[in-house]
Amino acid sequence: KEKRSALNAEQEKQKELNLQIKLSIIEELKELVESPEDANKNYTEFKKLQQQWNEVKVVPQAKVNELWKNYQLYVEKFYDLLKLNNEFREYDFKKNLEIKNHLCEAAEKLADEPDVVSAFHQLQKLHQEFRDTGPVAKELRDEIWARFKAASTTVNRRHQQHFEALKETEQHNLDQKTVICEIIEAIDYNELTNFSSWENKTQEIIALQNKWKTIGFAPQKMNVKIFERFRKACDEFFQKKGEFFKSLKEGMNENLEKKRILCEKAEALKDSTDWKTTAEELTKLQKEWKTVGPVAKKYSDTIWKRFISACDYFFEQKNKATSSQRSVEQENLEKKKVIIEKLTAIDETMDVEEATLLVRELMKEWNSVGHVPFKEKDKVYKQYHGQIDKLFERFNISASNKKLSNFKSSISNIQEGSPQALYREREKLVRACENMKNELQTYENNLGFLTTSSKKGSNLLTELNRKVEKLKSDIELVKQKIKVIDNSISEAE
Repeated sequence: KEKRSALNAEQEKQKELNLQIKLSIIEELKELVESPEDANKNYTEFKKLQQQWNEVKVVPQAKVNELWKNYQLYVEKFYDLLKLNNEFREYDFKKNLEIKNHLCEAAEKLADEPDVVSAFHQLQKLHQEFRDTGPVAKELRDEIWARFKAASTTVNRRHQQHFEALKETEQHNLDQKTVICEIIEAIDYNELTNFSSWENKTQEIIALQNKWKTIGFAPQKMNVKIFERFRKACDEFFQKKGEFFKSLKEGMNENLEKKRILCEKAEALKDSTDWKTTAEELTKLQKEWKTVGPVAKKYSDTIWKRFISACDYFFEQKNKATSSQRSVEQENLEKKKVIIEKLTAIDETMDVEEATLLVRELMKEWNSVGHVPFKEKDKVYKQYHGQIDKLFERFNISASNKKLSNFKSSISNIQEGSPQALYREREKLVRACENMKNELQTYENNLGFLTTSSKKGSNLLTELNRKVEKLKSDIELVKQKIKVIDNSISEAE
């Protein structure tokens, strides 16, 4: 900025010096005009002064017109004084006319110059040359000036239109940037209460930042202000995000400590032989575990395995000590074999609705039957589901009903391994459900940025919609499975 100011000062100083030189030339021309008897003799001096005038360029803008008029006045007066050598005057007029015609042609060509700003600056140089060129024959002066002026008007009009359009574009850019600022400033931080919501909002901010980069300059007087407003809004968002995650980390540390305490309690109970009381205590600990919030990912699996291992150990020991159920399990095995035989006996010619109702009744009956001997469970389970799959395929029963029915049937097998296996299965389903919800949110956010203006965009939109609907269906199925487990746990209690 200081260099530019120094350069401007130097240029103004040079303009003032040029002004004094040209004023001196005018004074000398005035003296020549005031010596009419020596006009022919002074012609050489006159041409020398003209040469000096042309060599001196820019003067202060406020003095240009007045200076040029005075110069032209005395030049024309000098020519009027020439009597004995009229040929010199006519020759000068002719050469000046050629030069001014050439300048007119150059100005007219600028109307087709693609770079409007360059054309405008070139025109200013042509104007300077036009002024510096001597007069033409009196009868041609108005005509040649009118031609040059008309060409200048065209270039000036294009220059003005260019900057009016530029001004309109910059205003449009300012409007777009203002909208982006308003969107970020309008964020309700009270709604951002978990990791997923903050990450989704972060992706929105990044998208807005990328959009900002594609927008051109705003008007010069507002360009810096609107950028500072945008940067302030973004800085506030990321500052609050940092504060949230700091708080979240503190909360996760508290949750980790709570889960460590639960692990210690479970480990203190795992060797107990008071089966009923201890089972109730461990069940309470498992319910309390479900109420504790998440911990950092790097600790999540380790702390869970520690807790569930203590619970599993106790219930495995309890199962070994309660072998009186074997006879009941054998009876259950026979019941399940009968159900499999009934399923096998269903005639493929049976009415679809009637067959579907019968299959569901037998599945319900299967689910009501208790545990079977451990060594037989996989075999009978495989036979049952093999027959169910055939019937579902034969009578075209919906896939989701099939999956849910299969899951209900598998619950008893899960319990046979260890009652705590239900809690492990529930924990796994809850995690899967949260992951699918996050994935669904991501797809739905992506849908907001897509358009169908192209075939490619339309195909991508269709594919994303298909994935969204499938995820919604999968989430609903997982929720139903969790509900089935919760019902089984309640019945067991």
